[in-house]
Amino acid sequence: MQVTETLNEGLKHEFKISVPASDLDAKAGAKLVDLKDKVRLNGFRPGKVPVAHLKKIYGRSVMAETIDQTIRDTNTEIFTERGFRLAGEPKITMPTEKDEVEELLSGKTDLNYTVAIEVVPQIALADFKSFSVEKPVVDVSDADVDDAIKRIAEGSRPYNAKAEGAKAEKGDRVTISFKGTINGEAFEGGTGEGIQVLIGAGQFIPGFEEQLIGIGTNETRTLKVPFPKNYLNEKLAGQPAEFETTATLIEAPGETTIDDEFAKTLGLESLDKLKEAARERLTAEFAGATRQKVKRALLDRLDESHKFEAPPSLVEEEFKLMWNSIKAEMDSSGKTFADENTTEEAAKEEYHKIADRRVRLGLVLSEIGEKNKITVTDDEVSRAVIERARQMPGREKEVWDYYRSNAQALAQLRAPIYEDKVVDFVLELATVTEKKVTKEELFKDEDGEKTAA
Repeated sequence: MQVTETLNEGLKHEFKISVPASDLDAKAGAKLVDLKDKVRLNGFRPGKVPVAHLKKIYGRSVMAETIDQTIRDTNTEIFTERGFRLAGEPKITMPTEKDEVEELLSGKTDLNYTVAIEVVPQIALADFKSFSVEKPVVDVSDADVDDAIKRIAEGSRPYNAKAEGAKAEKGDRVTISFKGTINGEAFEGGTGEGIQVLIGAGQFIPGFEEQLIGIGTNETRTLKVPFPKNYLNEKLAGQPAEFETTATLIEAPGETTIDDEFAKTLGLESLDKLKEAARERLTAEFAGATRQKVKRALLDRLDESHKFEAPPSLVEEEFKLMWNSIKAEMDSSGKTFADENTTEEAAKEEYHKIADRRVRLGLVLSEIGEKNKITVTDDEVSRAVIERARQMPGREKEVWDYYRSNAQALAQLRAPIYEDKVVDFVLELATVTEKKVTKEELFKDEDGEKTAA
């Protein structure tokens, strides 16, 4: 066998390989001998079929198998000797001319092919004990608990019918019946009976709720509202519609008394128990936000400490996944790059940088995990599946069966568990210092905007 490296540029390599026909013939012959004891042919006793006869019948298929196995074994040997870790599947170029293929399958010519690969670079891991990470911490205050309960109460507030002759105002709940038309023609889904509308909640298409302000009980109005251009129903998107609307009931929001009785309506014994539950939920919410901040800080530190060329094919694959998602989201919302104060070219450049960072961090985390024997157990994956199932009451078995029969879906569950375990491993070595911050600071993203309430 002769191996010649024809390309060595960065992470890209290409080899030209030649395997003598005699080697292929010997391997194919061994396969035919092994086959002799397995096949059954009319006119021959078991195990007594001449190899020459087998070669006439199975020679081409056996040679094809031999060539395929030889290529795989040879490539593995080449990559292992050089310590290569492949970034993707090798690209193999074989003879394609009919005569060349025929001579190769007939064992009359050497096997000549090329293999092109892209490799993962060698990664020198940083000293994680030198890392310093700041951990933002927020204590749940009594005011936070009170605010949370007030939000619950607002969502549970009662509504009472307004006095005869009263008109609807912003914040009122109006029960309506309506018939919608476009260019005088009724359309599917354009009618409704006994529909409750909370004026100002933004639950209906823009402009609908505002035109109900001032309407009285049993009053009929024609509301003129265009459907948004990005409306999910493409037949209605952008169309000017008219809704003949009658208000059958107008209710004003009442006040909810936050006391033991209110807590009982939520299934809790008392107001104190409600406060305990609210504090627990807020504590978990703050802890989750803290975890995300610490993880982001650590990933930034890993990014700064490991600068190397990421395999271009992996970066491009990651970019395409992100870009397709971004384009689909923009098409759905009707937004343009100009709306985001950028251009398509500038956005592509930015997402290429993000893709490059993701790939490099993924390789670093993988290297850390591999060198420190970090693994994800089947029990950990099973717990993740159970948690997913719990999020879909009544469909638990469906969720469980989906993951049991879908290896790719299981891999998608395993990946974040693995990442978190590697992150925890590094954090144990790093110096983590706590810093008291405000709730507003904790829930601000990197651009200074709130990421959660």
